[in-house]
Amino acid sequence: MEKVIGIVRELVRTGDTVEQLVRAISDLIISGDLQPGAKLDEGGLASRFQVSRTPVREALRQLCAMGLVERPPNRSAIVTNVSDDFLSSMFEAMAELEAICARLSAERMTTQEREELESLHRDSFDIVKTGASEDYAAFNTEFHNRLYSGAHNAHIQETVLQTRARLAPFRRAQFRLEGRLQHSWDEHEGIVRAILNRDGAAASCAAYSHVSIVGDASRTFASSTATRN
Repeated sequence: MEKVIGIVRELVRTGDTVEQLVRAISDLIISGDLQPGAKLDEGGLASRFQVSRTPVREALRQLCAMGLVERPPNRSAIVTNVSDDFLSSMFEAMAELEAICARLSAERMTTQEREELESLHRDSFDIVKTGASEDYAAFNTEFHNRLYSGAHNAHIQETVLQTRARLAPFRRAQFRLEGRLQHSWDEHEGIVRAILNRDGAAASCAAYSHVSIVGDASRTFASSTATRN
C-alpha cells in the first residue's frame, strides 16, 4: 500500500494527479485490494492519497467510465463486479481494432516510422531481461501507440485509444504473471516483422492474436486475485 501511495505523492508534483489516482485506484481494484461493493468515499480517498477532493472526484468519474466503479445517486461510489463476459467482449473489440491498426500500419507507415518501431521493440528486450514489469508496461503503451498512429487514420486512432483506456488496468495486470514479459515481447516480434515486410494480413493476424492472448492473461490474473481474496 505504501508503494502505491508513494507513487501518487511523487507524481502529484508533475501535474498528473488525476491520471495517477486513476491508475492507483484501478490497480487496487484489479489486484483485489478493493473488493466489489467497497465504498469509495471522496474524503477518505483524498486523505489516503493526500490530495484535494477535486482530483479524486474526477478520478472516480473516469473509473465509472471504465466500468470499474459505479456511483448511485446521492451515495458514495462503490467498486463494481466486472464480469468475465463483459471483459471478454471488451478484449474482443480491442483485438479487432488493433488488428485494423496493425494492417494499416503495415501498409501506410513511413520508412522512418518502421525503423523507429523496430528500434523501440529491440531496445525493450533489455527491460524483459531485467523483469521490470512497470518499465515494460510503459514501453508496451508506447509500442501500441506507434501502431495506432502508424495507421494514419485519426478516427480509428481516437476509437482505439478510448477502448484501450477502459482496458488499461487489466492490460497492466497481465505483466504480474510469471513469464508474461517474454511472451509479450515475442508476440510483438511477430507484429513488427510483418510491418517491416509490409504484410498487412500477417500484421493483422499477429495483432489480433496478441490482444486475444493479453485478454486471456488479464482474466487469468483477475481470476487468481479473486480466488486469493
